[in-house]
Amino acid sequence: MKYVLNLSLLFFVIVSCGKKTKNIILEGPVFGTYYRVTYNAEISYQKQLDSLFYVINKSMSTYQVNSDISKLNRKESHVVDAHFIKVFDTSKEIFKATNGAFDPTIGAVVNAWDFGPEEKITNLNNFKIDSLMQLVGFDKVRRTEATIRKPKGTFIDFNAVAKGYAVDVISNFFDSKRIENYLVDIGGELRARGINKEKNIAWKVGVENPNFDGTQSINRALSLKDEAMATSGTYRKFKMDEHGNRYAHIIDTKTGYPSKTSLLSITVIAEDCMTADAFATAFKSMGIEKVKAFLEYHPELKVFLIFENDNKVLETLALNGFPEN
Repeated sequence: MKYVLNLSLLFFVIVSCGKKTKNIILEGPVFGTYYRVTYNAEISYQKQLDSLFYVINKSMSTYQVNSDISKLNRKESHVVDAHFIKVFDTSKEIFKATNGAFDPTIGAVVNAWDFGPEEKITNLNNFKIDSLMQLVGFDKVRRTEATIRKPKGTFIDFNAVAKGYAVDVISNFFDSKRIENYLVDIGGELRARGINKEKNIAWKVGVENPNFDGTQSINRALSLKDEAMATSGTYRKFKMDEHGNRYAHIIDTKTGYPSKTSLLSITVIAEDCMTADAFATAFKSMGIEKVKAFLEYHPELKVFLIFENDNKVLETLALNGFPEN
């Protein structure tokens, strides 16, 4: 009888261990784009995610008139919250590391080119751009505890890192709940932990081709584990003038004009998504050679570039061990 009971117990353990928990998928609109969160658990955290999205928007959305950043830009308030402080400090570090190629104070110029939340400037010319560039420079902005001081007219915009930061916030929330397998996707900015437990395979993600016609196709598929990935490019957000010239939404922080490199898409893999997001933006205006030189001193960043060669043919370049699949 004891032998039968042991066999029954063994059978129960095997069946229990073999049982698969289905993934929970939460998705919807946020930050002017979408979110899709996939994780392996039995509890829905929809309300908690909604609360986190609300708090981040209230802190850093330049599209909300009563957010901390909007009040700061209007000089109605200088006090910010913990989310703002964390993004501010990381942005300062990357601003210095890239010699200003990443600069959140370029916002006034972004608005002037009609890529931001504020009204564009009509009849934009060299004089107007030069005037706006006098207000640019993240080194002019100071933080003392929860108080921010900036020059009058300087416009701070964290949109280049806000999605990446939100990905990290959601990921850290799951870590606090001891969820070991998840994939967080906000507008194509990603962070993965563990594996896709439901399918028992690694999380599969892709780097899109820079298709200007709005279609979607994958240039490279790869597995992502315990890392974050962000992509910046010109193939979705751009404008055309009457002469057929294409203007990128990423403004060169040195000139005040849309960046004019052959780079069409930059994908960065880093430990956290805010860092990946910021460097992907900075690399867009730096150009291929400067990116290659920079990465020699930053082996922690894996980078994949898609660009046009002299014959207008697409080429790719994987740097610092960016994964092939």
